[in-house]
Amino acid sequence: MAELVFFSGTMDCGKSTLALQLDHNHAARGRRGLIFSRNDRAGTDRLSSRLGLEVVAREVRDDTDFWTLVTAEPDPVDYLVCDEAQFYSPAQVEQLARLVDETEMDVFAFGITADFRTRLFPGSARLIELADRVEVLQVESLCWCGRRATHNARTVDGSMVVEGDQVVVGDVGAGSGEVGYEVLCRRHHMRRMTTAVARRQAAADGLPLDLPR
Repeated sequence: MAELVFFSGTMDCGKSTLALQLDHNHAARGRRGLIFSRNDRAGTDRLSSRLGLEVVAREVRDDTDFWTLVTAEPDPVDYLVCDEAQFYSPAQVEQLARLVDETEMDVFAFGITADFRTRLFPGSARLIELADRVEVLQVESLCWCGRRATHNARTVDGSMVVEGDQVVVGDVGAGSGEVGYEVLCRRHHMRRMTTAVARRQAAADGLPLDLPR
């Protein structure tokens, strides 16, 4: 029986890597799938992982209609891999659910649940409401302190910011003056204690703190 499955987690937990592996496994069994993504770090029309893997994908835009697009395919489609699904609109998530229910097509969606303000992305919220299953990825991201990272933080010059547009594309390791993202445990997210802030504070206190740069 076809399913709509939402694979969720923080950044750095391997969502895109799993998406690529899942597509490989299904294609190896003769199933035909389509890959979609939106705002991938590698650019448009791409699905990439931080491990360096990358494939061509179909870019999801504001006017993308999954139902119209997929049902117009000349050959049968067995499954969809939908990465960065947090950026999809609720209406697009509903189109994905309709494809599952009316065409018996599997849909595997991958995305972050909450934004840098700890608020649900609209697409993720609708997926949680409609998905047959929500799978939290088991590869744990780690905060700089070593605890399990549960929150995504947006940074500018290494300092955490809590205001701004919900969607601003950036990446971990961004340079000075650029938007970056970092995963933190709840304690340090609440304290706005990023790696850079912790390093500066330790230096000011004359304490050693061996953290990645």
